[in-house]
Amino acid sequence: MAISPAPRAPRPVRRLRPLLRHELPRALHADRAWAYARTLSLGVRDPAFRALVQQIDGSPWHGLGEIDVFEDGAETFDAIIAAIDASVSDVLLETYILRDDRIGERMRRAMTHAVERGVQVRVLADALGSHGTSRAYWRALEAAGISVRLFHPWWHSPLHAWRRDHRKIIVVDRAIAFAGGMNIGEEYGSTGRPLHTAFRDSFARVTGAVVPELASVFAEGWQRAGGEPIPGVSPVTRTISRDTLPEEQPGVLILDGRPGRGQPESISVLASLVGAARERLWITTPYFAPPDGGLYILIDAAQRGVDVRLLLPGRTDVPLLRHAAHGAYARLLRGGVRIFEYAPCILHAKTMVCDGHLAVIGSANLDFRSLWFNAECNLLLSDDATARTMEQHFEADLAESTEIVLATWQARGMWHRVGDAMARSLRVLL
Repeated sequence: MAISPAPRAPRPVRRLRPLLRHELPRALHADRAWAYARTLSLGVRDPAFRALVQQIDGSPWHGLGEIDVFEDGAETFDAIIAAIDASVSDVLLETYILRDDRIGERMRRAMTHAVERGVQVRVLADALGSHGTSRAYWRALEAAGISVRLFHPWWHSPLHAWRRDHRKIIVVDRAIAFAGGMNIGEEYGSTGRPLHTAFRDSFARVTGAVVPELASVFAEGWQRAGGEPIPGVSPVTRTISRDTLPEEQPGVLILDGRPGRGQPESISVLASLVGAARERLWITTPYFAPPDGGLYILIDAAQRGVDVRLLLPGRTDVPLLRHAAHGAYARLLRGGVRIFEYAPCILHAKTMVCDGHLAVIGSANLDFRSLWFNAECNLLLSDDATARTMEQHFEADLAESTEIVLATWQARGMWHRVGDAMARSLRVLL
């Protein structure tokens, strides 16, 4: 395979002390974070990497309690509903899409029964994402005593129409939480749906000290949607945390943002992850349209000897974004990045796994909308066991995928090439 010339060397950066006590500004620029991470002798396993991420994001690493990673929608919804059925105090549910189909009805019944037991239930859904849900469904939730808010209805907030709540978070009793990429609908969890129209996605269930912070992330969106303050929960804030976690202890950090807060930090953390990769970096995303700098650092990792693989959709619900991804394939392939397209159904998972140690699972895609316009929430996990599980999921998905080869790709038709180039040029708007 022909390899393009090595990317231009980054501008020199001053070598920082391992604990990064005062040298790094709070909102460290992505290029500096990436360049510094490239210098860490142990990559993502280096103690300085945790310190770097914590300094950038301003939030602490929490000791990881129990964690389960789900790749099957039916199993995920069973686990969520079981947690709601066992709830005793409150349920916080935030999602981009809440449908009034069979999965949505199961969720409604579980939340209604919880209210009947005296549980306080709050539901936050994005108004645009859930535009197809009937008014009767929302009225049924409210009639059951469930508090409901819709985020940025376009008819109320036309100036904020581009700013969507894309998070997927469920917090039960401030003790157990779920987060990931799945919305609430049959496409994720119904065996009656034709396979080619089903969605393959990932979700995680966590316990421990991270759960109250996820409740705070929910509270931020809830109050921005006009909800009353939640007793005992303050909207998320970021001050530089001085808390430390022993380097040998598995940890989790919440990587979240919205327009006006957290987005430059999230981008810098993801850039530092790429810079710190030493052996393999496996990325799954349904919508891949990053800025040119994102392509640059992936190619740089591949040319440093990192096994960089992208798992992207072979089937999609947004053809224009798939074309935007296609517009970057040739450059990535020439640079040594391997690309696979998932065949069985619509790929919707958003995950990364690096060097069998660090993993990301959440709601954010690698496109401008997620990076700059949406409220998103991801779990950044520093844990060998979780990373191994996610690598196994990735390998299973690869077994049902087709690898894109440069010679074959360059032989695609002219109209395909034109569509790819046009979509790539529009990536900022997608």
